[in-house]
Amino acid sequence: MQSHARGHLVYAASGVLAVHTQYGTSIVPANRVAWTPAGFTHYHRAHGDTDMRIVFLAPSLARLLPDDPAVFRASGLAREVLLALTGPRNYDDDAPHYSRAARTRLLRVLVDELREAHEQPLHLPEPRDDRLQAIARMLREKPADNTTLAELGKSIGASNRTLSRLFRNELGMTFYEWRTQLRVYHALVLLAAGHDTIRTAYACGWANPSSFIAAFTHIIGTTPGRYRTGLQTTAHASRLPTAAASSG
Repeated sequence: MQSHARGHLVYAASGVLAVHTQYGTSIVPANRVAWTPAGFTHYHRAHGDTDMRIVFLAPSLARLLPDDPAVFRASGLAREVLLALTGPRNYDDDAPHYSRAARTRLLRVLVDELREAHEQPLHLPEPRDDRLQAIARMLREKPADNTTLAELGKSIGASNRTLSRLFRNELGMTFYEWRTQLRVYHALVLLAAGHDTIRTAYACGWANPSSFIAAFTHIIGTTPGRYRTGLQTTAHASRLPTAAASSG
């Protein structure tokens, strides 16, 4: 766990990142950018062959972004600016060398792009209630488990009605919405590891690939096959050392 004096943006040029804060887990695939304000305790977890890029923002730019952690859809322009600010760092003659003024202009463009983008969180809220925590542990260990909430409740001594109420009141979503988010998170990890759509669908608990594709596309904004192809393309084109940029 760590915190920083300046807020920062995290982007996975390839692979999948998860940002964990006190509010829960934000999932950051290659078409999202995560924002963590200054002072928020957090940690990052990378899945697969992840090329993680970090950009720290000065307070004058950070104040233009939300006061709480957020995840934004990465536009094509935002992605290119992030990559330009953080690489390549191989120090060859063709690598761009930006002046401080040029970097400041690029950072302003990046922040403007994010302000125009809609927040598109892939968020798994962290339960506080002991009963919800027990269910969360079971499903994280076995995301393909199709046990109903009522059956899970029997194993921990809580009724279906009580657990349904806790999910809505504490996590702001139904049990099935939470489990779907968890499964999509797990699917992103498997796709980043090179698994195909069919294998991933069954490993994450979907009855058939078509229902998995529909759920994945609704949440991520693209099909699993296209997402996996995009991962392979960006991983091949972006074999660079991890880098960090700062706005000073």
